[in-house]
Amino acid sequence: MSRARLNLFIEPEHARRLNELAIKKGVSKSSIVAAALAAWLSATSGGQRDTATAKRLDRLSRQFERLERDQNILIETVALYVRYYLTVSTPVPEAHQEAARAQGRLRFSQFIEQLGRRVQKGRHLLDEVRMEASVATSTPADGTEREAPR
Repeated sequence: MSRARLNLFIEPEHARRLNELAIKKGVSKSSIVAAALAAWLSATSGGQRDTATAKRLDRLSRQFERLERDQNILIETVALYVRYYLTVSTPVPEAHQEAARAQGRLRFSQFIEQLGRRVQKGRHLLDEVRMEASVATSTPADGTEREAPR
């Protein structure tokens, strides 16, 4: 089979890596370049690349949809909590405003510290609540064990 001769200009780093690969595999640099070019130009390779890209995009779309769902749940949770809090909390009298602010700053500081510890440890409150709920449903008041619902 006759071959066409080409003079190529490639980056020095690519030339170095091509040379190392040829030595490691014990083949010529021309055969490596020819194989890479054949793979690049082949229709099946392009189809495989397109299929792989489509799968990755589908996976990313599903992840994005889950994130969007979780974000909507979080927003709804915060909104419900705020509405509940504003409904049940009584206004603080003017004479106690400064003490209430100081108490609020202290509680917020404690909250941030606890949040930092939990994030650092990788703990999630929802996981703990689920675990507690499954324990509560699997142990009835009489102390006998029963299987948690699935």
